[in-house]
Amino acid sequence: MALEFALNTLPATETDVDCLILGVFSDKTFTASGQAVDKASQGKLSALTERGDIKGSTGSTAMLFDVEGVKATRVLVVGLGDADNYGTPQYLKAVGDAARHLRNGAVKTALFTLSEAAPKGRDTAWTVQQAVIAADHACYRYLATLGAKNKKRDETGLEKLSIQGDDRLALARGIAIAGGVAFTRELGNLPPNICNPSYLAEQARSYADKIEGVSCEVLDDTDMEALGMGSLLAVARGSRNRPKLIVLKWNGGGEAKPYVMVGKGITFDTGGINLKTQGGIEEMKYDMCGAATVLGTFVSAVGMQLPVNVITVVAAVENMPDGNAYRPSDVLTSMSGKTIEVGNTDAEGRLILCDALTYATRFEPKALIDVATLTGAMVVALGKFATGLMTKKDDDLVREIIDAGETTFDRGWQLPLWDEYQGSLDSAFADIYNIGGRWAGAITAGCFLSRFTEGQRWAHLDIAGVSNGDGKLGMATGRPVGMLSQWLLNESGKA
Repeated sequence: MALEFALNTLPATETDVDCLILGVFSDKTFTASGQAVDKASQGKLSALTERGDIKGSTGSTAMLFDVEGVKATRVLVVGLGDADNYGTPQYLKAVGDAARHLRNGAVKTALFTLSEAAPKGRDTAWTVQQAVIAADHACYRYLATLGAKNKKRDETGLEKLSIQGDDRLALARGIAIAGGVAFTRELGNLPPNICNPSYLAEQARSYADKIEGVSCEVLDDTDMEALGMGSLLAVARGSRNRPKLIVLKWNGGGEAKPYVMVGKGITFDTGGINLKTQGGIEEMKYDMCGAATVLGTFVSAVGMQLPVNVITVVAAVENMPDGNAYRPSDVLTSMSGKTIEVGNTDAEGRLILCDALTYATRFEPKALIDVATLTGAMVVALGKFATGLMTKKDDDLVREIIDAGETTFDRGWQLPLWDEYQGSLDSAFADIYNIGGRWAGAITAGCFLSRFTEGQRWAHLDIAGVSNGDGKLGMATGRPVGMLSQWLLNESGKA
């Protein structure tokens, strides 16, 4: 069950909820509602803080019961750290700490008051919006494939979180973005025997059928063959799960040119003939997180009813080895007419994206964005903390997206696409080689895509590091839906 959100304008002491969430800094000072509760309880909070039962260090939480002078039956005090260093990361961590504390247990309703304490450079609209997104993320539950008797199905906890404030627009935007993040996470977490290309197409159609103003078109093998998508179709040859090209449209901006987002949707990546043998193949269901991201961002934009035109193009393919699979040394003809020599069948993402990007140019985009779990080299370069962004010449576009990510703390970093890197893609037998050698693999992958976006205002996002956690308990993160949703919100002029 999804977490419900509301606003609250009553004093914290007078709000009837199961739990009241307050904040305290390392210097033992409380936020405004904390001070009010301390006064109503005749200094109870101050006494417990002096005694060391309540700590203001980041990550600390203390649950109090039946505090005098407060209608709430419980008070959760969350540490905010040093007041002088209190910023966006500390605020978002406090939201997450509080939500995770209440995610399971007896508390059904809570009032979050830390929205009163805006970090430096932020306002209350930001605190409300981000509180919704962060709390919803922390309370996410994956249940889709758990057995009927799995104990996780019986876990209950926080159901409704009220946020101190009166900014209804910020609340609505937070709910919309949180919905897009959850949509992305659910698709990413589903196993590949369920979430295959046809399933992604079904989900897109189902969404379009439910939402007024959204249309969906799905292209199959025959359609793509007629368009000359020889590169994408080559990657799909080894799988019985046939490829789909999914196009979702939101026409909120009248006759204006659309923002077009293209997502890599490799629903499972074996590596093809270059079979993955170095470990990590068990996590290759996440290779469609680029597709999941652009779908989730689309859901967010529609949920916010942004007055812009948005088109999402998803290339949904499974990369499998069989007797019909494409091979190293094959030469493919892309939709653009450029020929590609295959150096490695595990560099398949760029081979489906190049045709999807060429297709996307027919919409005459105001900006063209592609999102992909494209290279392990990006994880080596930036780890799990930042999305890698690249462009051939549109540095202003990349800066807009990075700035949007700073607003939401869904951060990115730009890597160069200098001409000096392009030579590594030279081929004696085709126009382009699909790999660039050992060094700067994330950059040379971006160089490959740049060959198919000439004349476009284009940016490439490599999300291989940020899209999912590691190991058997790792899950899809929903990143960078927050970054891209905020960028579209900024572009709409309604931020």
